[in-house]
Amino acid sequence: VQLQASGGGLVQAGGSLRPSCAASGRTFTYYNLGWFRQAPGEEREFVAAISWAGGSTSYRDSVKGRFTVSRDNPKNTMYLQMNSLKPEDTAVYYCTAKGAYDVKWIYWGQGTQVTVSS
Repeated sequence: VQLQASGGGLVQAGGSLRPSCAASGRTFTYYNLGWFRQAPGEEREFVAAISWAGGSTSYRDSVKGRFTVSRDNPKNTMYLQMNSLKPEDTAVYYCTAKGAYDVKWIYWGQGTQVTVSS
């Protein structure tokens, strides 16, 4: 699976962005998908994930109620709707995929920069 993240950008605090992740290669449908982020000087951290059928989602506590992960399997695309953005959300956002029974995230995209100004 090849992943391509896009849709980041510069936004003021309180604004919104909707990065997307397009997949190609193997069948997209049966992979669990996720978003991670990495700020300068920080370790990469989990942001959100969605199950292969889209019926189950999970989020890190700091983005709950502000971010929504979704997927469109026929379009081989995953989205991350980010509302009420804060300066601390500034990071490179990476999309990732793994099989239903994989423990670790296997496939990674190249990342898209999200910058939130105060």
